Amino acid sequence: MRSVTLCFQVHQPFRIKPYTFFDIGKNHFYEDEGHNQLVVDRVADNCYLPTNKILLQQIKKHKGLFRVAFSISGITVEQFKLYRPDVIDSFIELAKTDCVEFLAETYNHSLSSIFSKKSFIEQVDAQRKLIRATFGYQTEVFRNTELIHNNEIAATVKELGLKGMITEGIPKLLGSMSTNKVYSPAHTSFPVILRNCILSDDLAFRFSDKNWKGYPLTVEKYASWIKRSLKKNENATIYVDYETFGEHQKKNSGIFTFLRKLPGVLIDDYGLEFMNPSEVIDTMEIHDVYDAHETISWADVEKDLSAWYLNSMQKEAIEKIYSLEPLIRKMQIRKHTDKWNKLQTSDHFYYMSTKGMSDGEVHSYFSPFNSPHDAYIHYMNVVADFELEIRKKKLFK
Repeated sequence: MRSVTLCFQVHQPFRIKPYTFFDIGKNHFYEDEGHNQLVVDRVADNCYLPTNKILLQQIKKHKGLFRVAFSISGITVEQFKLYRPDVIDSFIELAKTDCVEFLAETYNHSLSSIFSKKSFIEQVDAQRKLIRATFGYQTEVFRNTELIHNNEIAATVKELGLKGMITEGIPKLLGSMSTNKVYSPAHTSFPVILRNCILSDDLAFRFSDKNWKGYPLTVEKYASWIKRSLKKNENATIYVDYETFGEHQKKNSGIFTFLRKLPGVLIDDYGLEFMNPSEVIDTMEIHDVYDAHETISWADVEKDLSAWYLNSMQKEAIEKIYSLEPLIRKMQIRKHTDKWNKLQTSDHFYYMSTKGMSDGEVHSYFSPFNSPHDAYIHYMNVVADFELEIRKKKLFK
């Protein structure tokens, strides 16, 4: 058996608005509703609806042999319900095929697995309940925010009763081992599937790069690379941002035609199977230990936490928001807990990155702010107002 797993990350943050020092104490609403709706509307039309339509057509065409998986953050589902319920409907139609798997993750796409185990467990539970209520699907496999992973996180995920998880295949951790097998973390028997970063990035980042030696990436060429990468009883996990289709790689790049043809070429011409993550875990035995004693992710060249926790601005912002946890838990006021959770969203700290070169370009591409410093200032003003508000409530409680 040689197989392929297609996983798509679906995430849109609740972006905060430009929030000045003079707003502190006067304005307790932080979200940029106009910008959030604008982005969701655009990406829904460019990516979510047309891509969901293609996937549904291919699932029906191949009579269930074509299968895909989605990891959708809770705050993304919230925005779909607020701004584009038609996107929810299109995902429900996919769910009805029984060929789609939904993954568990943190509700707020947060860094809680690193900074608050209690919040992490609560957010995973909340996201799983939302996915079940919205799509009628009981999640079984976990993927952490931006594939953040270490041995301790894997042990915690196992405690939650999930059957396995997905993370990044890091060459320095793999050594001579194949990224296309199932592994287990050190000290814990728990299935871990690895993202094939080369095949994934060929599609997500290099597809329309005319300076890339692999350009143009035809379906036949890509399928041959997948087949060549697989030995007997191996599975290639291709994991990309869902926005790759129609948003990051525009329609005129040919990305939709590529996606439409890919299942047939892999199934009919190359004899490969499509398997969802839970099927991979059920079918494949654990091959060896994948020892992530240091924290890894899929972000940037370093593939660690440096996308969010490197410079002094990022460190101060993260440490400040998590320092409020004891107060939030003592207050136990739903609206404050919700605000605190949304302020944990990793994107806020991603925008504060001061990295250069290609990584810096990616951070800048996603940021709604003019500079990392602007992202930091507006965020810290929001947190200052939030802390002032909850401390006042505590005083009069």
